[in-house]
Amino acid sequence: MNKFTQLVALLCFTTAFTSCSKDENPLVEVPVSDGTTLTLNGIAGAEAGSSAANSVYIDLSGAQQTAVLRNSWALGFYSGNEFKVVLNGASGASAKKLDKTDLNAVTEADFKVSDLTIALGATGPDAETEFKKFDDPREANILNKTAIETVSSTDSENKVYLVSPIGGSHSAVISAETVYKVRILRKANGYTLQYAKLKETTFKSVDIVKDANSNYNFFSLTDGKPVSVEPAKANWDLVWSWTMYYGTNQDGIFPYSFSDIVFSNSLNGVQVAQVQTSVVSYANFSESNLSAVTFNAKRDAIGDKWRNTTGTAIGVKTDSFYIVKDGAGNIYKLKFNSFHASDGGVRGKPVVEYKLVKKG
Repeated sequence: MNKFTQLVALLCFTTAFTSCSKDENPLVEVPVSDGTTLTLNGIAGAEAGSSAANSVYIDLSGAQQTAVLRNSWALGFYSGNEFKVVLNGASGASAKKLDKTDLNAVTEADFKVSDLTIALGATGPDAETEFKKFDDPREANILNKTAIETVSSTDSENKVYLVSPIGGSHSAVISAETVYKVRILRKANGYTLQYAKLKETTFKSVDIVKDANSNYNFFSLTDGKPVSVEPAKANWDLVWSWTMYYGTNQDGIFPYSFSDIVFSNSLNGVQVAQVQTSVVSYANFSESNLSAVTFNAKRDAIGDKWRNTTGTAIGVKTDSFYIVKDGAGNIYKLKFNSFHASDGGVRGKPVVEYKLVKKG
């Protein structure tokens, strides 16, 4: 074989090998779930279902759930364009702003139990005082009115906060031993957290970099380290949990802690609509019905509206179901099948059923 023939053969072999390699390694599209039934794993141990220790994140298109201990974190550092920090509503965390910028200058004299204890059930002007102690759940977006103010680019404007990881819990016992002092600064594309226990005379610092794949980076004050909580923002749509929320009565709106609240991942574009079964049944709802649906972008579009916990009709509500559009545009119909002994279920382990209506 002469050199020219060898060269042609080599080129043909290379072309064939490259073509073969491309065929053997095609881009794989992850399939979208057609729907399933999930029993949410809210129970972490032997606790009562009404105070289930887990928050459970649901990924509809992935047909999976992620259970996380809801008390495992205190602060969530927003990864979007704004410099926002949220408190853990699922642990009843609370905060109080001080007129100081030096953590070492903050002592037990700056602390009052009433500053961090959330008075559940308070109404009128008293309620407004209590809502300032945690991220206001009445807002469509929890970032709209946070207890910790937007972190300023001017360091001197960022004050020290007292933070209790358990301010809204019914069983919370807040003391100088359980409270932390924190100060948060901006640092490039992220934050610097300064923190210490209230009585400590020195503080620790940790830098937290924004992660474009996540809504937040989470930090545990009690463990003194970052923790993994939410899945990547593209990998969850709904979260079920105990959390700080609010109720209403003849005297108005009041702060309260609720079991079995469902929030949507509105920060990643998830939207929800409620459909009455008197209009169309869950079984009969199809793509042709979508034109009559109005989606809601609020994170509590489902909230506590899917179940009854008092009276003679305890259990899931059967007069409606939900349509959920995820961040990729996939649309599912979803209903709750059970959550309580009164409807054949188990408290802390609600059962949800959903079905793909339209692929995004």
